[in-house]
Amino acid sequence: QVQLVESGGGLVQAGGSLRLSCAASRRTSDPKAMAWFRQATGKEREFVAALRWSDDGTYYADSVKGRFTITRDNAKSTTYLQMTSLRPEDTAVYYCAAVWGYLIGVLDREYEYDYWGQGTPVTVSS
Repeated sequence: QVQLVESGGGLVQAGGSLRLSCAASRRTSDPKAMAWFRQATGKEREFVAALRWSDDGTYYADSVKGRFTITRDNAKSTTYLQMTSLRPEDTAVYYCAAVWGYLIGVLDREYEYDYWGQGTPVTVSS
């Protein structure tokens, strides 16, 4: 069983930055991909960013392109989401997701991922 533990959320003013971390407990092999999703109050969970381990391919939602960056640390089985120029509409609970099994290749869909973290809240004040 794999556990994903997110950290780094908090309260920040608009225009500010935060870095989220997601550490995976499974260290015997690399994931195929890891991603971040978010869910604002009263809304459905949405894709934010993903990273494919095989070629470092990264993918972003249009709403965060140019502001958010997803990276990884292989040695720590950790992925990071650097968020800059934050806006009030970025306020949400951010979830980390990972897949170790078969990679379908649709990295912006929830069904691609086998494991999910508990979420870390991000609040951006105006």
